[in-house]
Amino acid sequence: MTERTALINSMGTDGADSKDQAEGQVHVPEERGWSKFWAYVGPGFLVAIAYIDPANFESDLKAGAAYQYSLLWVLLLASLAGLLIQSLSANLGIVTGKHLAQHCKAEYPRAVNLALWVIAEIEIIASDIPEVIGTAFALNMLFGIRLWAGVLITGLSTLLFLGLQRFGVRNLEVFIALLVMVIACCFFIEMGRAPVDGVAVLEGMFVPTIQDLGALAIAISLIGALVMPHNLFLHSALVLSRKHQRTSAGIKDGCFYSLLEVAAALIISFAINVAVICVGGAVCSSPDLSPDVQASCSDISLSNAYFLLRDVLGSWASTLFGIALLASGQSSTITGTYAGQYVMQGFLDLHLASWLRNLLTRLVAIVPSLAVAIVAGAQGAGNLIIASSIILSFGLPYALIPLLKFTSSPVKMGPFTNHATVTVAAYIIGTVVIAVNCVLVVQACVEYLVSDNLPQSIQIPLGIAIALILLIYVVSLALLARRPVTEVTYISANEESSAELDAYLGSPPHDYARGMDDGGEEGGEGRSEGERERGGEEGREAEREGGSIEMTNGVMHGKAGDVEGGEGVEQVEKVEVREGMQEELLEVGHMDSSSLAQKT
Repeated sequence: MTERTALINSMGTDGADSKDQAEGQVHVPEERGWSKFWAYVGPGFLVAIAYIDPANFESDLKAGAAYQYSLLWVLLLASLAGLLIQSLSANLGIVTGKHLAQHCKAEYPRAVNLALWVIAEIEIIASDIPEVIGTAFALNMLFGIRLWAGVLITGLSTLLFLGLQRFGVRNLEVFIALLVMVIACCFFIEMGRAPVDGVAVLEGMFVPTIQDLGALAIAISLIGALVMPHNLFLHSALVLSRKHQRTSAGIKDGCFYSLLEVAAALIISFAINVAVICVGGAVCSSPDLSPDVQASCSDISLSNAYFLLRDVLGSWASTLFGIALLASGQSSTITGTYAGQYVMQGFLDLHLASWLRNLLTRLVAIVPSLAVAIVAGAQGAGNLIIASSIILSFGLPYALIPLLKFTSSPVKMGPFTNHATVTVAAYIIGTVVIAVNCVLVVQACVEYLVSDNLPQSIQIPLGIAIALILLIYVVSLALLARRPVTEVTYISANEESSAELDAYLGSPPHDYARGMDDGGEEGGEGRSEGERERGGEEGREAEREGGSIEMTNGVMHGKAGDVEGGEGVEQVEKVEVREGMQEELLEVGHMDSSSLAQKT
């Protein structure tokens, strides 16, 4: 059996290594229908948890209390943007069999990878801080546990929930989905009892308005709290737990059902966020508020929202809020731990047990949370949540740009690349996030620098430092966006799908990677317009010298090899070779002979 035949026989498995990518596999039936959709249900709910974590509740309450329903349109657009981005993340994993962090490691130089890994870890820690504080607030509301003690308890409670993964990925997904339903029920009940103005809600959702800089800051925190960077790494890895056929039709179905599943989950999370904003807006816009309640509304946070709801709606409302907050904090931490595992494994090839990974992340998040809880109390902890949301918004482009580059690249996705409209919309989202971030920082820094609190000797150096940081931020993102995608990733195909693969290979729009190899090898007579003439066994052996093929997670990848015959230029080539009535996809690296040594 030749090397090629052995590789072909190894294809047809699911693209992911279950040990690395997920705790077990979920079999997907071939027949389309509800049973197939149900097989894909799960990853979307784990992703949706990040959209209803304590940071979102904090931002939602502030938006509702300060501006009633006028910022609902920001929530709607952010949720639609999140759906688009999450679908791209899922598609990347389904089509290529590798998650986002793995693609980054294969694509970027070591220094860039280390920088992206550090940024991703910072974002995971920033997303974990609200979970720590939110859970501590919930424990205080429900059981009277002091805030600093609740911060310490959060690490132990999460380790207990992580033990569910021992019972399989499906049970963990069901548990998270149940927590989402608990959160939804709590806030839907409160929304139904609160005096919500339906007309004002519709107006706020579909008529965009930004009243002042305070509204802009809250709008940015809403975006940062919704579209989280670690979710992009997480979703592209979670879909690898689905064992579907590695055929063109199987991959199309996988992308379609994953889109439906995450859309259903995000619709629920969107409704929950709308309910929180409406409750905050209805309670704080009531005409008969006491002076104490009005003071709470002017500076609302997770800590005083409990007492606000109790005073206005009753003790049942505050209890429901505490239960929802506890469920949100614990479920968000579980998904954050999984995201951290995939990030570390993808960027560094380092595998840690989930309990150890959670412990390390939680310890780093607990330190600032505990310090703020002790020194600044509940108010300081609430401000720390808002600060973490802004940090997440700034870090989003460093995960979003690679995702857009990869999913828009034919050498990565083949015929499953993004539609031009999707690519344009996604880049607009990224550009808006970057621009708004820069504007907010500039305005905040100018207000701070021109204040009377700082002497002039500090204002100038500090202003220069801030300008340099912003310049580095913009330039680094521009360089990341300009870098071409080079690593070839093709889908694998089952042996039983030769007829379908023939149609797939023979369709002209799908011949996205045909090319020529002018390396002067012996054998083949010549090449023209991406078509290769076969010159017998010697020609095939010579062509094999122009590139090697390897299997990674069930997906075939091409690596450039030594080329005999001078200055030849190798272009990415997809060829069809019949050996024992089997088919394969062969990729040959795209580079000139002078750079082959560096690649290999």
